[in-house]
Amino acid sequence: MTAAQPIRLYCFAHAGAGVSAFQGWAAHVGPDVLPIPLLLPGRDQRRREPRVTTREALLDDVMRHLGASTAPFVLYGHSLGALVAYTVARALHEADMPGPALLAIGACPPPHMPPVPAYALGVPDAELLRTLDMMGVIPPGMPGIEPGGIWDRAVRPVLHDDLTLARALRSAACTPSPAGPLDTPLLVVAADDDPMVSPAVAEGWSRWSEGPTSLHTVSGGHFFVRGQELPRLLGEACRSLHPARQVSRAAN
Repeated sequence: MTAAQPIRLYCFAHAGAGVSAFQGWAAHVGPDVLPIPLLLPGRDQRRREPRVTTREALLDDVMRHLGASTAPFVLYGHSLGALVAYTVARALHEADMPGPALLAIGACPPPHMPPVPAYALGVPDAELLRTLDMMGVIPPGMPGIEPGGIWDRAVRPVLHDDLTLARALRSAACTPSPAGPLDTPLLVVAADDDPMVSPAVAEGWSRWSEGPTSLHTVSGGHFFVRGQELPRLLGEACRSLHPARQVSRAAN
């Protein structure tokens, strides 16, 4: 790989979202890294497509976007996206295909731990909205979060299907893999002020790969994905995988 072949950083967003959280990342990840947000069906430009709610449907959709290149790549998932990224990494492992050089997880409890009550299935809509707003999960200034409002009508159906998907991915992750555990290096990122996932909870991801695991704490609440610290962190992590940099470090 040369400098003309940047490391691809595939990104998966949180529940109820498209890929807007990754806007501007190209300006913050730094050189030799190409952020590639992957939009799931049923939102934004793909809003007319049926949303995926099972592991099988998710993999049918996502795997075709990864391409067949053997060049190193990295997966980052935020909240629900973390479960998506883990699922993709495990599927590649089970198919004996090249997996990510690094699996980065953000703002998500590990599969063996239950999600916060606000993300449980069966919670009444009004209670779900109130709880998410109180916990700071809904971005500040978001209009129409009241039942029947714009956010409620546009995002709630997506959020409910995403919670169904999250439940399916957690269940599948807790089923032992026929290929054995992952050995992919893990970078786990948590915010010290996230009301949903504390660093102590996020640290539980260490049991989900036999590869080295590192925990990095940032600030910014549950939506630290919208800040600049995370893409800068991931950019540096990606560049550490670049063969040219590894050769340079060895020479020094």
